Amino acid sequence: MSITTDRPAVSNGGSPLPVSLKHARLPRWSPPVIALAAAGAGCGIGLGAGLDSTVQWGLIAAALFVLGTFALAAAVEGARQAKDRLATSLVWIAFLIAVVPLASLLWETVSRGTKVLDVYFLQHSMGTTPDALPGGGIYHAIIGTLEQVGLATLIAAPIGLLTAIYLVEYGRGRLAKAVTFFVDVMTGIPSIVAGLFILSVWILILGFGPSGFAGSMALAILMMPVVVRSTEEMLKLVPNELREASLALGVPKWRTILKVVLPTSIGGITTGVMLAIARITGETAPVLLLVWGAKTINNNPFEDAQQSLPLYVFQQWQQGSEASYDRAWAAALVLIAFVMILNLVARGIARWKAPKSGR
Repeated sequence: MSITTDRPAVSNGGSPLPVSLKHARLPRWSPPVIALAAAGAGCGIGLGAGLDSTVQWGLIAAALFVLGTFALAAAVEGARQAKDRLATSLVWIAFLIAVVPLASLLWETVSRGTKVLDVYFLQHSMGTTPDALPGGGIYHAIIGTLEQVGLATLIAAPIGLLTAIYLVEYGRGRLAKAVTFFVDVMTGIPSIVAGLFILSVWILILGFGPSGFAGSMALAILMMPVVVRSTEEMLKLVPNELREASLALGVPKWRTILKVVLPTSIGGITTGVMLAIARITGETAPVLLLVWGAKTINNNPFEDAQQSLPLYVFQQWQQGSEASYDRAWAAALVLIAFVMILNLVARGIARWKAPKSGR
C-alpha cells in the first residue's frame, strides 16, 4: 500500500522553491475604465435602438458595467474575487440609482427657482399682485411657516420627550404597552387624517375659525410619534452603568434622568426633533384644511387665515401661468434651504451638547 503526499517543489540544489501567495489582480484603474466603456456602449446601444430616454441608456450602461466587471474579474482573478467585485459593483449601482434622482431634483429646483429668487421676493407678499402676473413674494408664507412649525414644536417636543422618558425609565405593564401601541399607530397616520381630526373638533365642533394655530395642532399630531420614537431609541443607548452609578451615590431617579441620562443623549434627541420638524415642514394637506392660505401678511397665528410655504407652492402651481410657476419653484427652493439649515443647526447642537470624551 502506497501513500502519496504533496511536497513543495525543490530546486536542483535541493532547496525548496518559494511559493508565491499573490494572485493576478486587475489594476486599480480598471473600474473607471470599465465604467467609461460601459457608458459609451450604453449610449451607442440606446442610439442604435432608437431609445429616447437617457434613463434607459443609463440602465443599459449599468448592466454592461456589472457584467463586464464580473467577466474580467473571473478571467483574471478567479471566481471568488469575481463574486466580490460583482457585489461591489451592485452596491455602486444602487448608490447611483439613489443619488441621481436626488441630484436631478436639486439641480432642477435650483436652476428654475433662482429665476425670481431675490431680496424683493423674500421681503414682499402677494397682497397687491395678481397670481397670473410677475412680481410678489413669499414673505407672508415664510412668517406663516415659521410660526406654525414653531408652535407645533412647542406642543409636540415636550410631550414626545416626556412620553419617551416614561416608556424607557418608568413604563411597565399594560399602560406602557398601550402607549407604545398608539405611538406606533400614530406613526402611520396620513397627514390628511390629522387635519380632518382638528377640523372636526376645533373648527366644526368648538366653532373656531381657520388659523395658523389650528394647522400647528395637526402638525403636532404628526410630529409627536417621530419625537417619541427617536427619543426612546436614544435613551435606550445610554449605558445602564451610568444610571446605576448615579443611583448608588444616593441621587434620586428624577435627578439622574435630568443630570445624567438626558445630557448623555441630548445629541440624538436634538437630531430626532429636527428630523421631526423637517417631516412636518413640507406638509400641505393639514395646512390647506385648517389654515386656508392668505395673500396678505398675518403675523397672528391665532386669528384668521395664514399662508405657509408648501401651501404657497401648491396654490401658485395651480394658477398655471409662467409667473406663478417661477414663484412656485423659488418657494420650493427656499423650503429646501430651510430644511437644510435645520439639519445643520441640529448637527451643531449635537456636537456642542455631546459628552466630552477623553481621560
